[in-house]
This record gives sequence, structure tokens and C-alpha cells, in this order.
Amino acid sequence: MSEPTPVPSPAAPSGPSDAASRPRVSARLAAIAESATLAVDAKAKALKAAGRPVIGFGAGEPDFPTPDYIVEAAVAAAREPVNHRYTPAKGLPVLREAIAAKTLRDSGYAVSPDSVLVTNGGKQAVYQAFAAVLDPGDEVLLPAPYWTTYPEAIALAGGRSVEVFAGVEQDYLVTVEQLEAARTPRTKALLFCSPSNPTGAVYSAEQTAEIGRWAYEHGVWVITDEIYEHLLYDGAEFSPIQRLVPELVDTSIVLNGVAKTYAMTGWRVGWMIGPADVIKAATNLQSHLTSNVANVSQRAAVAALTGDLSAVEQMRTAFDRRRRTMVDMLRAIDGVVCPTPRGAFYAYPSVAGVLGRTIRGRTPRTSAELADLILDEVEVAVVPGEAFGPSGFLRLSYALGDDDLVEGVGRIQELLA
Repeated sequence: MSEPTPVPSPAAPSGPSDAASRPRVSARLAAIAESATLAVDAKAKALKAAGRPVIGFGAGEPDFPTPDYIVEAAVAAAREPVNHRYTPAKGLPVLREAIAAKTLRDSGYAVSPDSVLVTNGGKQAVYQAFAAVLDPGDEVLLPAPYWTTYPEAIALAGGRSVEVFAGVEQDYLVTVEQLEAARTPRTKALLFCSPSNPTGAVYSAEQTAEIGRWAYEHGVWVITDEIYEHLLYDGAEFSPIQRLVPELVDTSIVLNGVAKTYAMTGWRVGWMIGPADVIKAATNLQSHLTSNVANVSQRAAVAALTGDLSAVEQMRTAFDRRRRTMVDMLRAIDGVVCPTPRGAFYAYPSVAGVLGRTIRGRTPRTSAELADLILDEVEVAVVPGEAFGPSGFLRLSYALGDDDLVEGVGRIQELLA
């Protein structure tokens, strides 16, 4: 009987396998830029931890503690075993009811608690809103300057941002004519943010209504970020687009949260309000993504929304004082043009008149280069305009102590003098 023919061993691979040669990180995530505002804040904090006297104007975060009554509600909630368990992905019913009541109180129109989804901070609401309505190739009109997270969330959802820029001469407010010029058959949505991050610009009721009517007439969804609704100055008024154009109820999504109004950035509670099918889709996504928001944070948010706004008014008064100080100091710098912000807690000066000037042996040509120079030379952290659209601008938050504000802007004045 003959011996069986031996089976040859597989040849050793001569080079990397197909799997090993593929990119380690997905193209989808590799394309995302780091949050510039958080990056600047992290760098400033790292330098402070190393003992450097850095003053940071980067983070959009109130420097006040969360009001005591909210903290006490969270402490009490932490002791209750019911809060040690999962809740519905959509959020605690009592919180969704509080959000609906707060919307009627502050925005002047009624919504059902069933149309509310509680999210892990405002950023999750932003992402889920775009994920719920965009298909690959859909376009979103994005007024610029814009918050740095918007275009990344749009891209993650498969959409494409179409920037519509309004500069200093327009107080950073886009017009219907600009939006119409940018609209194409692929236009699905408009991102609307008033009061604005990063500029502090506030649309009037007339401007808001005109934009809302235009969106409705052309079947364009409106995703409206209202998280700075209570931080207004100089007689500016919050003008909810759904109240002014109620026909948008079926083609609009409202984004909001407790972070800015109640100094609760770290508690991570936001929400989105929208049509039933959109909220259902976003809830399904969240059920797989993060499940529910932490119960203790949700209970704290209930206390915030059902309490009075006296603590908010105290913070707003302080922000107003700092706003006026910052704007006056920035305007005193040759080459800097700073419109007066009427909302939020940011100043957004144009520094085009500074670029190209030699400063301590360096000649910045972009606002990113200027921001690096300011940090290197006088240890002040600001966010360059490239994070929010075109170069030539800086964003400075005035949500920090009065003394640090004066010291920090004073250092910039001295550097650029």
C-alpha cells in the first residue's frame, strides 16, 4: 500500500496580510478634527498644572458653581436606590415633563413630554439631530462663524456642510438672501443658533421670523440650538423660531440643555424636542449608544428647571459686566475690531488688522499663528477663528473671573501694542 501524498504546508506570507495593511482607524473617525475649544482649554490647564501663570479664554464654561439647591437635589437623589438603576432611554418622565413646562414658560409655546428626548449633554443632542434627518450627500446650511462641533456632527451623519459666512460688517448675522443663494436641491437642513456661539450675535424677532418662513416655504428643516437663551444683554430678546413660525413644528428640532444657564457643564444633561418620528429614531440610536443619562444628573436637572431663575440672573449680571470690560479693552488694541456681543459669553474680534505685523520677531499670517504667539509670549490661551470658519478672528470667553479677564486681555494689549 503506497504512502499518502503529503499535503504541503501553506506558504509563509511574504509580506503584510491584507488586514494588516488596512488603515488602523476608520476613515470616518480619522476625518474628525479634535474640538479646538477643548484642545485649547486642555493645553491651558496643562500649563497651569506645570506652574505656569496661564489665563485661559478658551472654554465656554461658566466659572460659577452649580446653585446649591440643584446640588442638594442631586445629593438626595444619590441616596435613593431607585436612582441606582436604568431609566428609559428617552429620559425620566418627570424630567421630560419639566422640559415641556420650561419650554412653555420660556419659549411661549406648548410641547408634549413625548416629543422630548433627554441626552448626555447638548453635544449628543446635536449629533443625534443630524443623524436622525440626514442621509449621505444631504447638505446643511451652516451660518459661519459656527460652533466647532456642528460640521463634525454633520459629517458623521453623512451630510455636507455648506458654510454661509457673515462678517463683522453684518454683526455675524446671515441674511435670507445669503441662505437662498446657498440653497441647492440637496439642501436638507439649516443650523440656526441664536444667541450664537462663537460670536454672541443675536437675531431679532423679525430676522428670525423671516428665516423661519423662508425655511418653511422651501421645505428646509431647521435645527435650532437655544442653549444660550437666558444669556442676553442690551435689551436683546430671545426669539424662538418655532413660536414665531409655528408651521415649522413638523420640520424642526430644538436643542437645549442645562449646561450654560445653570452652570452645569459637568452634569451632562441636554435634550432635543422634535416630531414624533424623529424623536423615536433618535431614541432608538441613543438606546444603543449610551442608554439613559445618569439618574442623579437627571434629578438635578429637574430641580434646575422647576426652580426660579434668580441664580441665573446673578450670573447674567456678572457676565454682562465682564462683557463690557472685555469689549472695551479689545477695542483699545490697534488693528482689532470687536462687534458688541448681545448674548452668550463670548467676544469674537476680527484681528485682520494685526495679521502681517511683526511681533517680537514673529509675523503671524493667520489667526491660528497669532493665537500660538499669544500663548507662547504672554501665556494667554484664546481660540483662533479657524476653529469656527475663516481665519482672521479670535474667540475669547468672558466666563471667567473679573481679575483674570483684565489681566489676560491686558497681556494681549501689551503684546500687540
